Amino acid sequence: QLQLVESGGGLVQPGGSLRLSCAASGFTLTYYAIGWFRQVPGKEREGVSCISSSGGSTNYADSVKGRFTISRDNAKNTVYLQMNSLKPEDTAVYYCAALGLWGSRCSRDDMEYDYWGQGTQVTVSS
Repeated sequence: QLQLVESGGGLVQPGGSLRLSCAASGFTLTYYAIGWFRQVPGKEREGVSCISSSGGSTNYADSVKGRFTISRDNAKNTVYLQMNSLKPEDTAVYYCAALGLWGSRCSRDDMEYDYWGQGTQVTVSS
C-alpha cells in the first residue's frame, strides 16, 4: 500500500523552529517530486515548497523564502521541511505529496500531485 506519513508538527513559539518529515512506505520516493502544502480551515491549500526527484531543484512560496528549507534523503525514503523563524501565520495543517516526475522539475500546484499524506498540525503561538 502506497503511503506518505508526515511527522514533526507541534506547538512552537514565534521565532522558533520545527522540522517536518515525510516518510514513504510501499514505494520509493526516488522517482517522485515532493511538495509540501499547508491549509488553514476556510482557506485554499497553499503550495509551500517542492523538491525535484533529483533534489537539484527546489521552489518556495514567497511567504516562506529564506525561512524554510526543503531537502530529501532518498536512502531513508524521506523528505524534510526545516522551518525556522516561524510566525503565527505559518499555523496550518501541513501535508506532503508525491508527484511521479523524474528529473529536475517540481511543482507547487496541488492539482498535479498523485499521493498525499494525512497531514500534521503546526501551531505557532505564544
